[in-house]
Order: sequence, then C-alpha cells, then structure tokens
Amino acid sequence: MSTEPEGSFVAIEQIRHRYGAAGPAIVDGVDWIIPRGEIHCLLGRSGCGKTTLLKLAAGLLSPDEGAIRVAGEALHGPSARAGFVFQAPTLLDWLSALDNVLLPISLKRRPNAVDRDAARDLLARVGLADFAARLPSELSGGQQSRVAVARALVGQPDLLLLDEPFAALDALTREELQDDLLRLCALNGTTALFVTHDIGEAVYLADKVAVMAAGRITHTRRVELPRPRHRDMRYAPSFISICRELRDAMDGSAVITASRRPAA
Repeated sequence: MSTEPEGSFVAIEQIRHRYGAAGPAIVDGVDWIIPRGEIHCLLGRSGCGKTTLLKLAAGLLSPDEGAIRVAGEALHGPSARAGFVFQAPTLLDWLSALDNVLLPISLKRRPNAVDRDAARDLLARVGLADFAARLPSELSGGQQSRVAVARALVGQPDLLLLDEPFAALDALTREELQDDLLRLCALNGTTALFVTHDIGEAVYLADKVAVMAAGRITHTRRVELPRPRHRDMRYAPSFISICRELRDAMDGSAVITASRRPAA
C-alpha cells in the first residue's frame, strides 16, 4: 500500500506532455509539491501550459514522462479523490440547481436523503439556499459558478482543481466567489490547485504561487498573508508588493516564451 510522503499530498514529478509525438512539450519537466490543506495557484499568460498541467493533475490527460501522486498513490486516470471546476459552469440545462450539485453522485448511484441534505447545505454556504429549484437559465452567471463549485465539493473531495472558474464574471462577483471558495476549502481542509491569469486573484487565494511560461515553472512565491483572508488585504502594501513581484516575473517569463518560439 502506498503511503503519503510527509508534506506532499500532491506530488508532480518531472512531468512532460506533448500534443502529438513530434510536437513541442506543452508541459516541460515540471516538479511541484502541494502539502495537504494548502491552496496553490498556477499563474501565467494564455498558452503557457497551466491548464494542461491542471488536466494532468486531474488525471484527464496522461503524461508522456514523469509521474503524479496523490496521497502517495500514482495517478492513472481521473482520481476519485478530486473535484474539478471548469472555466464554464457546464451545468445541465434541464436539471435544477440542486440536481446539478448532486450530478456527480447521480452518475454513480441514486442520491439519498443524506446526499440531498449535503447538497442543500452547500448551496446555502454559497448563498443559494433559496435557489435550489431553479434551472440554470434562471440563474445569473455568478450563481451558476457557485452551483459549479458546490457540485465539485458535494463528494467531499480531498483535492479541488479549478481552471479559471471566475474569469468571465464581473470584479465584485469574482471577489465574492473567491471568499466563498476560501471559506469552503477551510471548512473541510480541502487541498486546491487553482489556475488563473489574474495576479490579484492568485495572491488572494494562495499559500503558494507558481508562474508558468513555455510549459515550465519559472518563478515561485509563498504568500505569507494571514488567514482568513479579507477584502482590506487587497489594498495593503504587502499585498501590492507581492503582486508587483509576480508581475515582474510574468514579464520576465514573456521573454522566455518568445525565445522558445521557432524563427519565422
């Protein structure tokens, strides 16, 4: 039986992945460790490989080289330990908000009263207690995103993987959902890997941030801000200083990306 190495709930070990045998590496030799209960953010420009790395960590893609371990067990396909939140909410139009939350359970077995109570509790925790019977078409974009987060958490996953789930929302709704996510992860000690191109979002959410460019991690930064996080932190000099450091790292990473493009 595999055992979880101390301090490494998720271990990404020299991962490489290509689209096509002769294609360039989209993820190119990434090492990354996520301790249990921490939130880590992958930060980078479009096309840097961060979403591909997230899909590898979810078991939705298989690496060409290297290994991914969750709680000491090598990952071969989607993990029952993980919940995934996509860029779009991807709710089923004909199901109510409650039944959309219950969908991961419904695909395995018929939900029981305990499952329904858990789903209603999650909807309440994201401010949708009165919206359980509504169809997705009757919900705002922010409300649909809240349902998607609740759906990912209904099975009480140890690991939550999120691919820019709030990118299409207005700034205020986005901040509210960040607070919802932090509160829910803290409640159950959930480990999370969150992909974003938004520097402020990464700093606000994360215990540690990795900057990616051209398939590689080019910069890392622990975020030594107290928890629970709160809105006023966004305007503190320490927060702004970390954002500036990460912006400088992303600007430097753009040079790395340009240097790896083939000549015209």
